Amino acid sequence: MFQVAFFNVLLSLLYMIPGYVFCKIKKAAPEHLSTMSYILIYFCSPCMVLASFLQLPRTKEMIWHMILFFVFALLVQILFFFLLYLIFGKKQDDDYYRIMNVGAVLGNVGFFGLPLIKALFPDSPEVACYSCIFVTSMNLLVFTIGVYGVTGEKTYISIKNAFINPAFVAFLIAVPLYLFNGMAWFPKFLFNGIDVVGKMTTPLCMLILGIRLATIELKKLFSNPKIYLTCGLKLLVFPLFGFGISMLLPLPDTFRYAVLILCGTPCASVLLGMAEMHGKSTDLAANCILLSTLFSIVTLPILALLIR
Repeated sequence: MFQVAFFNVLLSLLYMIPGYVFCKIKKAAPEHLSTMSYILIYFCSPCMVLASFLQLPRTKEMIWHMILFFVFALLVQILFFFLLYLIFGKKQDDDYYRIMNVGAVLGNVGFFGLPLIKALFPDSPEVACYSCIFVTSMNLLVFTIGVYGVTGEKTYISIKNAFINPAFVAFLIAVPLYLFNGMAWFPKFLFNGIDVVGKMTTPLCMLILGIRLATIELKKLFSNPKIYLTCGLKLLVFPLFGFGISMLLPLPDTFRYAVLILCGTPCASVLLGMAEMHGKSTDLAANCILLSTLFSIVTLPILALLIR
């Protein structure tokens, strides 16, 4: 499991190199990132969700596990966020601590976690849906707890955006298709097209991060000690927190290990999007994402050692 995790994380990180190189030789520019991000979020990500659900075996037990995973993922994120809020509550006027609260919870569970968890459990198709369900639960928090954590202002909280976003809409479309055995009547050629586009998510996401990395001075990336705390919380403390809670409940092993790996993914790229949207600590958010992504080549294989 250590080797599988290591080489799959390494492969994901290698996708960053073309983006980094192209930006350095002036064949790509940071100005391109908004267009690439829109393609990723509004086209590739929904296809990833649809393809994952259409491939899932349809049983009553599986449906129950999907519902349970959604509730569990949502609650464990909320609990950890408020735990950090209680610990660092007196420092919430500092942008760093608000970014840390969000960065330590919201993870790159779709673009980064999905291919890894599929490689770790090739005979368990439900893990791909666990990843998509985690993304859906996380998106409910992005526009509520997440945006409040980044801005420190309740006026930016949007219940509407929490439910009307590409990932959640794709989830609402995918669930009926799954329940009514969509794979049996869904056109094969159309499914193949959706599946191919869905598989573009990880390379495209990492290309974007590679371009972003090229715009940052590496010395500054590694010189802020506060960012290491965020990375430690996101990559080690949060996954062990989620895994520990799952051990207290009568859950399948695959369920528990999915929680462990998905909670241990790097800081979510949406963190930077929120920071840029509201003009709050964009450099800090970018550094948390990039550094946690680089460190994940060590932490995720270590977490995989817990898989039996």
